[in-house]
Amino acid sequence: MDIDLIAQELEQTGYIVLANALPAELLHGLQKRCEDDGSERFQPAHVGRGAAKQQIRSLRGDVISWIEADDPVDRSFLEQMETLRRELNARLFLGMFDYESHYAIYNSGQGYAKHSDVLQGKKNRILTTVLYLNEDWQPEHGGELVVYDPSGESELLRVQPTFGTMIIFLSESFPHEVLVSNTTRRSIAGWFRVSGS
Repeated sequence: MDIDLIAQELEQTGYIVLANALPAELLHGLQKRCEDDGSERFQPAHVGRGAAKQQIRSLRGDVISWIEADDPVDRSFLEQMETLRRELNARLFLGMFDYESHYAIYNSGQGYAKHSDVLQGKKNRILTTVLYLNEDWQPEHGGELVVYDPSGESELLRVQPTFGTMIIFLSESFPHEVLVSNTTRRSIAGWFRVSGS
């Protein structure tokens, strides 16, 4: 990853889309990990937090599995994100303290309604990353990430969830949605956070 370019785009526009963001071997390992193999590792996602947390399939239809450092593939991904965290902190003084992430699988007919990644609570999300793990993705498959301006009214861009593509954006600034997918769609969503705020 070109950290200088990422820092420049985050400073100027607040987002960047990268092709082939990670080494091919790691991407294929992550893709294999993002398989719902019936082990109950993937669970339906929820919206909200704490007492307000609930599962609403009409708003959010993915199943998720949190990334854990005890798996070697997951650990390699987390090491890449740790380098990104350190380097962006050094350039942009963002104060990012840690990173959380999960695999997400949207089956056909599922999406995620327009939302913001900023949650109420002790740890606030500063920077969002989404990495796509879909080989041979075609436009007719749907499932694009639509990013809106801070007001949530005007569409800024649509990102095709093609293999190896990563979008990084300021969590507080850009409401976004996942359009309904017409086939199985795999990704990793992650958030760099500040400590205890």
